[in-house]
Amino acid sequence: MLDPRLLDPRQEIVRRTGMDDQDVDQVVRVLQGLRDWREAERRMSEASRRYMKLGETDMRTLRFVIAKQHRGETATPGAIAAHLGITSASTTKMLDRLAEAGHIRRLPHPSDRRSLAVEVTEETREIAMKSVGRDHAHRFEAAARLSPEEREVVMRFLGDLTSTEQQSIGPAGL
Repeated sequence: MLDPRLLDPRQEIVRRTGMDDQDVDQVVRVLQGLRDWREAERRMSEASRRYMKLGETDMRTLRFVIAKQHRGETATPGAIAAHLGITSASTTKMLDRLAEAGHIRRLPHPSDRRSLAVEVTEETREIAMKSVGRDHAHRFEAAARLSPEEREVVMRFLGDLTSTEQQSIGPAGL
């Protein structure tokens, strides 16, 4: 339950000064909507990973390589490691696993003989576009239905929520 009237009735943490019950109800509905969205996103992501039989890091890798391919850029093991924040050894193991499963190909780099290029296979690209791409298209459409002013409000709100991470660091944020 996200309702501060139940969680914090004495307003020790959540101040509700100047807010009536309707205002608090509306804020609670916004927070519940965010919680519902996070859960729906988790389920969609999990379903895509299960469908493709991949882990989260594998999926992030495929999205990264597909984006590079769409921009006409070469994805390298080093760029993948940097993007994911993992070691080159972990990247090599992951790429071995993805290549063995037929998701990627390793090719000679077009301009650097010391490096490799990584490409997603056409079959995996099509599957990813039909699953993850379709989900993203629906999210894009939902955001596109908002007016420019509404999108600005949402972006400001999400930015404010993101900044709460910094405010939570330290003993008081545990």
